[in-house]
Amino acid sequence: MSVNNCDICVNYAYDEDSDYYYCLVNLDEDEMYRFLTRNQKECPYYRLDDEYGVVRHQI
Repeated sequence: MSVNNCDICVNYAYDEDSDYYYCLVNLDEDEMYRFLTRNQKECPYYRLDDEYGVVRHQI
């Protein structure tokens, strides 16, 4: 998954107090640099926010 798909990642959360979206993953300095400069094609922490995954698994 490409880096620009953060909006469908389970690690991308909305903070109502600050009215801001942020990543829950605590990136180190190198990872943050790659993320901000878009030098990394895929995020190693990306997980699809699939609410129905558990339901499909139970069927």
